[in-house]
This record gives sequence, structure tokens and C-alpha cells, in this order.
Amino acid sequence: MSQATSKRLSFLLLCTLLLVGPAQGKSPLPAPSGEVVLTVSGEVGLTNVADEAHLDADMLAALPRERLTTHTSVTDGPQTFEGFLARDLLDALHAEGETVTALALNDYLAEIPVADFERYDVLLADTMNGERLTRRDKGPLWIVYPRDDHDELQDIRYDYRWVWQLYRLEVE
Repeated sequence: MSQATSKRLSFLLLCTLLLVGPAQGKSPLPAPSGEVVLTVSGEVGLTNVADEAHLDADMLAALPRERLTTHTSVTDGPQTFEGFLARDLLDALHAEGETVTALALNDYLAEIPVADFERYDVLLADTMNGERLTRRDKGPLWIVYPRDDHDELQDIRYDYRWVWQLYRLEVE
């Protein structure tokens, strides 16, 4: 089987799992065919490597895309981000927990209540202003809150939850 065919089959299986969920009990995700962008561990119902979900860009692209324009505490003016909602990812993986620990490539970590993802449209952004986020510029993923939509998100405690260079989520 060619790599392109394998990639398409993995994508189709992921789409099926995201749309209808597992048939019975715990189901495996397809193996990533590309570089792993995000690993989700802990209380996760769908996995593909031991007890973790290893997700490549194509697998993440299967999630519904969202766009958000908001100010950040580290850029000038409003920025437009695109990506997928954190709650959609957790739902797709059948994750259950009260806290998500987000880890960055530079060893920064933040504990984020799952309630944030339910209350706000928190984005795991992979683009800013139409440009793909790279490791050199806050990528591959950046946790982005809809700061301009909620006065309470102007508080610095939320700024600490904007993890860039995100590569891992641990659900507890």
C-alpha cells in the first residue's frame, strides 16, 4: 500500500470515529502517517500508541475548523487565528477529566480547567493571520482564548494559559 493510500485510509477512519464514535468500548485511532504534532494522554478513550493519542496534521485537520479574531498579550492589535476548538478535540478522543495540563516545546506548562473549554471557544490554533504557525513562531499549535469576547479573560491568570509551541495535553 502506498503512503498516500495509507494516509487517505487513516484520514477516513479518523473521520468515521469523529462522526460516529467507537462501536463498542475503547477503539483505537489510526496510526499517524505524518509527523506527530500533538500527543494527548491521561483520561483518553481513543488511543493509538499505548495509552496515548498521537495526532498528525492530517488527523487534526479532520476536526471542524474555527476562526477567531482577538487581541493577545504578546502581539500588537487584533490577530486572526484558525484551528480547532479544544472541546472538539477532547470530545473526539472521548477524554474525561477536570484538568488539562498543556506542555510546550520549551518545557512551559499550564494547568487549564476543562471547564474553560466548555465555557469559552478556546482554540488550538495552527495559523495566525493566514500563516501557518511554525516552531520558530509559537507553533505548531497555540492555545488561544477569545479574549475580546469576555471581560473576565482580560485577567492575567488566563494569559498564563495561552500556551504556544504546544505539543502535548495531559487530561486528568
